[in-house]
Amino acid sequence: MNSFLHFRISRVAIVRGLAALILLLGCGCEGPMPANILEQPAGQVSRALAAGDVLKISFPGAPELNVSPKIRLDGKVSLPLVGDVDAAGKRLEAFQQDLVARYATQLQNKEVTVGLEASAAAVYVAGAVLKPGKLLLDQPMTALEAIMEAGGITEFGSLRKVRVVRLTDGAHRTEFLNLSPAVNGQTTKAFFLKAGDMVYVPGG
Repeated sequence: MNSFLHFRISRVAIVRGLAALILLLGCGCEGPMPANILEQPAGQVSRALAAGDVLKISFPGAPELNVSPKIRLDGKVSLPLVGDVDAAGKRLEAFQQDLVARYATQLQNKEVTVGLEASAAAVYVAGAVLKPGKLLLDQPMTALEAIMEAGGITEFGSLRKVRVVRLTDGAHRTEFLNLSPAVNGQTTKAFFLKAGDMVYVPGG
């Protein structure tokens, strides 16, 4: 009798233990992941507009007014109904809000959308890459992405000591990057480029 009772108690304990383990695993799967697992830098999602940028300005309620003006050297664009408007130095979101206010009395449908059709900002890739040269920076771009856009490294190129030269406060400053772990599938922090950066890939 005691043996039978002991067997039943042990069996109940095992079942309860398994249930607790399943519940724990289930909670772990549904719970939030640690913040640092997929942590990524934000990058330059929206830089300030500059002379030479080409905008795409659309008026959903009056498509005949749609234009793609280029920002002039004086920082202005010429737009229908409102004339010259300052654009350089503003971010897309701020410039769009400015246009919504300016066209508020001109249009029944006050919606205005502004996009960047072509960017005057650029980065430069040199050294042991297949297609060295200038790349337009019309969206956030990392150093590794720039190298891939330049055709990737040559057979003599090395990703271990990639140099990024950036003009800061009137001086050229160099950042050394080891991009090999990223190519080999390891999680590494992305290095986002800024307009005017020079990326140099050394020969191995």
